[in-house]
Amino acid sequence: MLWVGVLCGAAQAEVIPVYTSAQVAPLVLPDGSGIYPDMVAYLNRQKLGGLSFKLVYLPRKRLQLKAESGELDGIVIGMMPHWFDDSAQKKYLWTAPFALDRYVVALPPGSRYTPGTTGTLTGGSLGMVLGYSYPDLHEWMRQQGLVRADALSDEHNLEKLRLGRLDSVALAESVLRYYRKHHQPDAFLVYPLPSRQTERRFLVPRGMTAVYDKIAPVVRKAKDDPEWQHAMLRYE
Repeated sequence: MLWVGVLCGAAQAEVIPVYTSAQVAPLVLPDGSGIYPDMVAYLNRQKLGGLSFKLVYLPRKRLQLKAESGELDGIVIGMMPHWFDDSAQKKYLWTAPFALDRYVVALPPGSRYTPGTTGTLTGGSLGMVLGYSYPDLHEWMRQQGLVRADALSDEHNLEKLRLGRLDSVALAESVLRYYRKHHQPDAFLVYPLPSRQTERRFLVPRGMTAVYDKIAPVVRKAKDDPEWQHAMLRYE
């Protein structure tokens, strides 16, 4: 009877894939830690009705296609509505943000560009991540006359900038802060970009309402939970 109970419990457990296309520190670190793995572990500690969450990597374009085609069999971590053309939040269900960020531009030392001046980056290359959309930056890029240059990750772009193979890089401030902490802290000039604050949320397909109803209250309260606050301090 004991074994029957154990098997029934195992059968009832449901593993929910948590998709991400991020492969950059501090969102995801090589040792398996990072903001996103920590959030998944945080959800698992809440014992949400027998649900178990597992972080799964999926390239950005494939992730977008699965979402748009209705084939998404899990939830997506770290996204914003307008990145998925859902500013009205009608296509998908969205949790409250569990982390806040903003986009910045990194430039080599000695650059003459400063925001609010007549100086521009005309003709220069702007490093971005392959497959990622940056809708808030389209107008700024046009005004600056920048040419997008894609790489597989923000870290690759920063290395190319350091080696003089790029003129500038657009990336999340948290990613740059972590890079500078572990590499050369004064290697770049940094300026905020004219984009809205990045709110890292969960995207949940509308067919997974039951999952959304369990995680949404937890994510909403996370910012005030000392346990989550302490976890986030490791990546400052």
